[in-house]
Amino acid sequence: MPNPPGDPTARPDTDGPETGSPDTDGSDTDGTDTRRPDAGGPDPVALYRTIRLIRRFEERCVALVKAGEIVGGIHPYIGQEAVAAGVCAALRPDDLITSTHRGHGHVLAKGADPDRMTAELMGRTTGLNKGRGGSMHAADVGLGILGANGIVGAGAPIATGAAWAAVRAGADRVAVSFFGDGAVSQGVVLESFNLAALWRLPVLFVCENNGYSSTATVEDMVAGSIPGRAAAFGIPAATVDGMDAEAVFAATRECVERARQGGGPAFLECRTYRFDAHHTWEHRSFVRYRTQEQVEEGRRRDPVDIQGARIPEEDRARVDDEVEAVLDAAVRFARDSPKPDPSEALDFLYATGLRPRAGVTTSA
Repeated sequence: MPNPPGDPTARPDTDGPETGSPDTDGSDTDGTDTRRPDAGGPDPVALYRTIRLIRRFEERCVALVKAGEIVGGIHPYIGQEAVAAGVCAALRPDDLITSTHRGHGHVLAKGADPDRMTAELMGRTTGLNKGRGGSMHAADVGLGILGANGIVGAGAPIATGAAWAAVRAGADRVAVSFFGDGAVSQGVVLESFNLAALWRLPVLFVCENNGYSSTATVEDMVAGSIPGRAAAFGIPAATVDGMDAEAVFAATRECVERARQGGGPAFLECRTYRFDAHHTWEHRSFVRYRTQEQVEEGRRRDPVDIQGARIPEEDRARVDDEVEAVLDAAVRFARDSPKPDPSEALDFLYATGLRPRAGVTTSA
């Protein structure tokens, strides 16, 4: 595919199977309600805004990597935006998510500030985690974002534990664990399925099947079916069109409502496609594991265009302009923010200020 523009502030030219079914509310990245006021479904304009924001954020980040302003590279989420947008639109602000090494889309869709997210990726002290988490470990606990994670499948037990804690606290929060097809054979994911099923926890496992575990095809890496992994533990499992945000929303809403009512965990396989590299290092190494024709075929069903076709053209143009303005400001904010002081490198390395839970005593 053509490389994203070298100027991070430039706008590019854009021309542009099975589902689950059902009510929860959700909010877009600017805090607006993403439901249709008449039918309880997602607001198509707000959903498009989230998809477009993620797409342009990722394209700008790729350009910032090439310019040397984001160090270490990223795992682009380009092409998979409908999954994050659809899932998070079906969640409440107090619901929880865990993310992956390809997590920018999840973090933005759950409501993270693009200014602070950009600053985090650029290693600035104004970042979500003071520039210490970077691309693979961005978190905002106040928004229910329990963190992206560089370890494949590691978010599943965290989400399972968070769901257990919610039950213990008497809250009706739901936890969502995002992971890729490469994680479905990780032992810790299967252990999480087991505990979630045994304890009927309000957790939704979302597998983003983009067809590749890094550079190996899913057919070469996964025996059996992906939904079958969860079904083996008695967890209701379904496959959804991961390129269609409204289909993802509908399937997620059904799972979330069931979980809130004590129905236990659920599993969604979202079939999607990654348009860009597994990691930006591919732009220099030129590793080839799929043909240009395969990529172009995958791009024929673009989440931006699928959702964009559902809204009036004037709304789409307005949202595109608004997103550009938001990201222009985010890049300026990050560039103007201070870099960390090397003398503070060991700060936050060890836990401080810990207090025991009520009823727990500690010795002097």
